[in-house]
Amino acid sequence: MLKKLKGKKFVYYKKYGKSSLTNEEKKLAIEVVRKHRLWETFLYEKLEFTWDEVHEVAEQLEHIQNPKLVGKLDKFLNYPAFDPHGDVIPSAKGEMKMPVKKTLNEEDIGHSCTMVGVKDNSAAFLQYVDKVGLCMNNQIKVLSRQYYDDLIEIEVNGKRSSVSPKFAENIVIVCEDCSKKRPVKV
Repeated sequence: MLKKLKGKKFVYYKKYGKSSLTNEEKKLAIEVVRKHRLWETFLYEKLEFTWDEVHEVAEQLEHIQNPKLVGKLDKFLNYPAFDPHGDVIPSAKGEMKMPVKKTLNEEDIGHSCTMVGVKDNSAAFLQYVDKVGLCMNNQIKVLSRQYYDDLIEIEVNGKRSSVSPKFAENIVIVCEDCSKKRPVKV
């Protein structure tokens, strides 16, 4: 398959070596990601889909081939930088603001942080996050960690919860000392 894609000038490829998209194909891939994340944001913010419902619908809408529509959608949404899951939305020029992030399981005891995303976008995980009472931009304080099984006790909006290491590995956070943003051109 890589040979075929190389023949169509979609990828750079050497047998038994690394392969990568050509610059033109990278631009196309970024544009699909941009459209997908804009549609997720629109569905979530304007049509009141839940964050566990937006992905499948955005999968269909991302294939619309109208640059004017995408530009107007971006403007209508006031040029969002992040989708409902905390993923970066590339600008029209392909630029992305990449905040320095880490996961909740990497945060130290006694520190506070802000939830800015999730690694697992599955409906089951997102529904569980809702059940725990977390949502985007929530302040989270790490209260303790159990030595035996790494169970983490957190506090969100005055409510204490115990979460597993697996759960914490999928919650993306920023904290005061790691919130510097750097623009990246892809």
